[in-house]
Amino acid sequence: MIEIVLHQLQFYAFHGCLPQERVVGGDYTVDVRLILPDATTAIEEDDLNGTVNYASVYEIVREEMEQPSNLLEHVCGRINRRLLTTFPLISVVTLTLTKVNPPIGAACLGASVTLTTKREDV
Repeated sequence: MIEIVLHQLQFYAFHGCLPQERVVGGDYTVDVRLILPDATTAIEEDDLNGTVNYASVYEIVREEMEQPSNLLEHVCGRINRRLLTTFPLISVVTLTLTKVNPPIGAACLGASVTLTTKREDV
């Protein structure tokens, strides 16, 4: 089993329930954790076909972040389902989506949602 992690992918997006969040937008970070039960080909043969292409993972996350949603939970669900559908080698995706400086009426570095999705959940 191998675990691949993409840390702190940065985006400017337009998610949120408040109307101004959809107009002004805000900063977000995404952490993606992928579990591949068998990466032997990548490990032993130095073959990309035995793992996932990090740039392709990033492109999926970027495309989904460009689609506005009211809820971070919804964005996480879309990304996780798409990653599992696109990459058959992945068995589990854990994604943390953080809204930097959310409009909650208090000083706050960020509000996050973490969603873990298993292949059998898709």
